[in-house]
Amino acid sequence: MADGVRLDKWLWAARMFKTRSQASDACGAGHVKLNGDGLKASRDVKVGEVLEVHTAGGKKILLVKAISDQRGAAPVARLLYDDLTPPELPMPRVFRDAGAGRPTKRDRRQMEKILGGRS
Repeated sequence: MADGVRLDKWLWAARMFKTRSQASDACGAGHVKLNGDGLKASRDVKVGEVLEVHTAGGKKILLVKAISDQRGAAPVARLLYDDLTPPELPMPRVFRDAGAGRPTKRDRRQMEKILGGRS
């Protein structure tokens, strides 16, 4: 196998993006990073590098285990990388009494405080 392969080809072969042009566009938009720096689609990927990829499914942290420029079946593509993405924390649930009506502004602020600004 080769020493390295173009980043957009590897992302496509690893099934991070459906098409190679989507992978190339993601690189151009800064959605693929190595050590916090954006990467060009033409840069070679090497075994052992850790990539941060923002896909439609969310942010993924990938350790490159193998190099390939051919797209194969999903189980084969899964062998190209280790997924180091930490699991998402479950969202805390806020309950209100049944029939309590619509939350007041005070209730909403308290819920946002519990949820950490997410609503």
